Amino acid sequence: MIEFKLTGEFIPLIQLLKATGLVQSGGEAQTVVEDGLVKYNGKVDYRKRLKVRIGDIVDFMGQKITVI
Repeated sequence: MIEFKLTGEFIPLIQLLKATGLVQSGGEAQTVVEDGLVKYNGKVDYRKRLKVRIGDIVDFMGQKITVI
């Protein structure tokens, strides 16, 4: 599990995937979200601009990101 310390109110989902190193680029992040490969709090979510906040859990390819 990856713990990501949020410094502001939120982080967009695609930026979170890049910041944690799970994808190499913003384009790749957009593609994996559009393809339904990302779960947000247990459910597949297709929103690229989704605002991820403290307490949320993002799951991508078996890697869980907990936002703290």
